[in-house]
Amino acid sequence: MKSKGLDYTILTLVIIGAINWGLIGFFRFDLVAFLFGDMSWLSRIIYAVIGICGLYMVSTYGRIRSMDEV
Repeated sequence: MKSKGLDYTILTLVIIGAINWGLIGFFRFDLVAFLFGDMSWLSRIIYAVIGICGLYMVSTYGRIRSMDEV
């Protein structure tokens, strides 16, 4: 199954989430809360979507291993 476009989109969202966590850790600055409000309905949707994307990226471990076997 070819899902390259979906994989790149989700990977981009996960990277954005990682950058946001880095900003929180280093500078106590939450970019999502700054842009969309502190736990507003929109920021909660963004956090949820990025969390789901992170869970989806777990599937890349299985796909990487299956590519090594080919």
